[in-house]
Order: sequence, then C-alpha cells, then structure tokens
Amino acid sequence: MRLLTRAALLGVALFVSILAMLPAAAQEMSLEQILLERVGPQLAHPWGMEFLTSDTVLVTTRGGTLWKIGLADGAATRITGTPNVYVHRQGGLLDVAAINGYAYLCYSAILPDGSATAIDRAVIEGDRLVRRRTIFTGNAATKSGHHFGCRLHATGTALWATLGDRGDRENGQDASTHAASIIRLTPDGAPHPDNQRLDDKERDGWAPEIFSIGHRNPQGLAMHPATGEIWAHEHGPRGGDEINILRPENDAGANYGWPKVSHGREYATGMRVSRDDSLPGFVDPVWVWVPSIAPSGMAFYPDAPSGDMFPKVMFPSFKGHLLVGSLKFRRLYLVEIGDNGLPASERVILDGQIGRIRDVAVGPAGPFAGEVFLLSDEAQGGLWRLTAR
Repeated sequence: MRLLTRAALLGVALFVSILAMLPAAAQEMSLEQILLERVGPQLAHPWGMEFLTSDTVLVTTRGGTLWKIGLADGAATRITGTPNVYVHRQGGLLDVAAINGYAYLCYSAILPDGSATAIDRAVIEGDRLVRRRTIFTGNAATKSGHHFGCRLHATGTALWATLGDRGDRENGQDASTHAASIIRLTPDGAPHPDNQRLDDKERDGWAPEIFSIGHRNPQGLAMHPATGEIWAHEHGPRGGDEINILRPENDAGANYGWPKVSHGREYATGMRVSRDDSLPGFVDPVWVWVPSIAPSGMAFYPDAPSGDMFPKVMFPSFKGHLLVGSLKFRRLYLVEIGDNGLPASERVILDGQIGRIRDVAVGPAGPFAGEVFLLSDEAQGGLWRLTAR
C-alpha cells in the first residue's frame, strides 16, 4: 500500500476552455482542448446526482431541494414532495439514486432526539414525488451535525448506503448501531438476506441491515463494472482517507477498522489515532491518502464507452480507472488501477477550477456517453461536465 504525501442560469451550456489552467504536463501531451461546462442553473451546495435517463440528471442540494436537469439545454425543474430534512452543518438532503422506476433519497431526518441518516423511496410523476415512504432510519439519533455518510448505490436486487459515525468514534466498533457502517437493503428497504453470517452475527448483536462496520465517514460508493465489487472511500481525520473494497459474496460482516486501525491523526494534537496500520481481524484499505484530500463521490470510467472521450494523447486513458472528487483540494483525481486490479497511482485532472467537488458521474450510453459530470459544492455551485474536443 502506498501513502501519498500529497497527492447565471444557463439555458444553453456555456463552454469554457481550461487548457491554460491544466498542469503543464497535461498541456504538453496534446494541443486538443479540455472543455469544462456548467449545465443548468447555479445551485447552492449540491450534494448528489443520478442519471434519470441518458440525457436527464437528478441533483440534490443540501438545503433540501431536488432538481431534474436536462443535459441538452440545461433546463432545470424542481421536483416537489421531498422530505423535510435536518439542515445543520453537514446534514441536509444528500444523495439520490434511481432504478426500476423508483427514486431513493438519502438525508438527515428530523427526529425527536436530533437526527439520523434516513432513506426514502418514491416514484417521480411529472415534477413531483409520489408514494414516498421512509424505508430506513438509522438507530443512532443525535443532535450532532457531523458524519452522516449518505452515499447510495442501487442495483436491481440491493440498495447500498453509507453511514458515518456521527462524530462519535465509539460507534465504529459497535455493530448494534447503524452509525459507522455500510448497509445493504433489499429494494423495498428490508435487511438484505445475505448481509451477515446470521447465526454468528445475530448472537453478537449486529443490526441486520449492516453489511460492514468500522467506517468513519464514507462518502464515495461505486460498483466495479467488471467484478461487481463495491468500492467505498471515507474521510479520515488529518489524513487516513481510505479506499476500501467490499466483496458482496465474501465480506459480509467484515470490520474495516475505524478507530482501532487508522492512518489518521488527531486534529488537536497531531498524534496518531491508532498505533497500528493493520491488525488481524480487520480489513485493510487498498489506498490511503496522507494528508487528507477529503474525498467525495467516485465513479469508474468504463472500459468501452461510446468513443474514448479522453484519449491517451490527452491524458493516460481514463478507461477502467477511478475518478474521485476532492473537497479539501478542490480537485478531480484519476486513481489508476494496476494490472492486479488495485489502485497503483494517481494524477490530478482538475485543480481548483470549479471549487469543492462533491460528486462524480460518467454519462451512460446515449448522447452524453463517456462525458464526466461533476457537482461543485459551493454557494454558487452546480452541475458541470468535462469533455475533450
């Protein structure tokens, strides 16, 4: 494992050449331009996005709004019927997923004892959510505004979601609490039947929705297109950001270590959170950032999109590699996957041009196939797309 030292409402999209702002090494590779485009209106602190169709994207904002944005013309429609959310510090309306006619919203729910991460399922009819119901509410309600996690990934048979430790690291090793875990549900919100070795874990008091524990604040979640593995990244304190791999067939009931095993350091003292980088019984990360980049959002660039949007003459090909957003450094990273299927190196693709990058997606088959879409988590943020011309 390698430790890195540091690794306006627009109807028609406005293209801005950023070639001059790219690192010199990238400019030397080609005379072609990289184009960065705002799509649709300015949005205050957007958080999650999902393709509803090949040319339409759903976008959440932390303040509680859900938007449907047409990629061809930037037209934005507000979707009504969203839940009331706990808008406090990191809390609010966070991620969105859509599959098989349903939309899923992950958010910080308003509860008598404060808030907990919750998930609703609904149907979109026109410009409103209908038949919305809460299918999951975390059991660790607190008034804290920290570490909700809340990244979603939906398949035809499972709904994956990340939950942060809510700022209480003791939750990391408590399998009875949903905090500091990654959960796997059925599409209707029931605990997935394959989550744990049930005989063992039920005796140990595991909450049945939990797939794995020991996660500090995971905000990246993506399925590897070839292997079906779930890749997740999470925030560490002052370093120790991690990429972890969850293997649905083998890793149910796994423990990813927080805070018993960590590369991070205490904010106040700079001392190591844990003396150990690795211990028996804990799953090691496959990639670690020191210092922290504050990762958020991740997407695999497919091996065979319709045309290679980013050929090798511009950058090392994006194909088969992992795109990761950075809040702290306001960057887009390409984490290059080696021949062994694990992260091997990284390079910076964008460096500060649109501010804090909260989420990353790649256009599916259709008119925007292979284009990279980004959310800028700023007061005047919004949806951007990255293309090569």
